[in-house]
Amino acid sequence: MNNNKPCSLLVTALLLIATLAALPCVAQQPPAPAPAAAPVPWSSLSADQQRLLSRFGSQWNALPPARQQALAHGSERWLGMSDAERAQARERFSRWRALPQDERQAVRERWQRFQALPPNQRAAVRQNFHRFQQLPPQRRQMLREQWNRASPAERQQMLEHAREQRTRHFGAPQPAPHPPPHAHH
Repeated sequence: MNNNKPCSLLVTALLLIATLAALPCVAQQPPAPAPAAAPVPWSSLSADQQRLLSRFGSQWNALPPARQQALAHGSERWLGMSDAERAQARERFSRWRALPQDERQAVRERWQRFQALPPNQRAAVRQNFHRFQQLPPQRRQMLREQWNRASPAERQQMLEHAREQRTRHFGAPQPAPHPPPHAHH
């Protein structure tokens, strides 16, 4: 086995930390205006979608087009899920509803900053997140605690080290990674 394996795991985790930390910088850039959403006619929804969204039926035309699109897309996704996927979605929704309002708002803001990233940076964040998720739970927890205990200066050093490692391992500089999920606690 390669002796650099623990180092590469640390580099991967630090890449994730650095990418998540970069979100506040990105958030300072105003996002590009979104194109106006087109209305979704109720009649264009399948019978299953209409059944699923029946509580919105009488007010559908009064809903903003963006909300109509979100509901239509969400209903398509729901109908395409297996029973197990629906159970997971229900569990995630329960956890979401249990979050305090300020945490929900923080999550929404992070999501909006993520969505404002260029596609290549979003892909890098996803890749780093998946790498982080593949680490053993104890290692992820240790890295979260390490990040949470670090001062802003120490975090900056961690980010700079991750950038150096990324350049060394991957050549050209890539988008900065982000801190581990739940690192704000």
